[in-house]
Amino acid sequence: MFRVRHAAAIVTATAAVLALSTGPASAAPGDTVNMCASALTPSGWVDVQWWNSSGCGSGFTPNSKQIKDLRGYPVGTQVNACGSTWPPAGWTIVSTYYSSSCRYSAVPSLDPNTWSLKRTS
Repeated sequence: MFRVRHAAAIVTATAAVLALSTGPASAAPGDTVNMCASALTPSGWVDVQWWNSSGCGSGFTPNSKQIKDLRGYPVGTQVNACGSTWPPAGWTIVSTYYSSSCRYSAVPSLDPNTWSLKRTS
């Protein structure tokens, strides 16, 4: 009985890890998801907004973010993304600027924190 439960727990944990590593299920280009900042942004996605939410804890540091799926966009597409994540492969930074919606630090500055990205390959 113990071995069956233990095996089931391992299968469940493995499935959860695989689901998180591939990103939110059935996402299409441009889909957005809100999540706590403690969760890593999946590959192929970028952060597009930060804020404080009581659902993700407390404090002065922004603790919630919105992420956007950049997988599947055609070459030439341009999007804006927070500088808190690196652009995915195939995307190039074409300009930088400051945006209050991308303030992901408790100590804000007016330094550029946002990128315009262009799909190049």
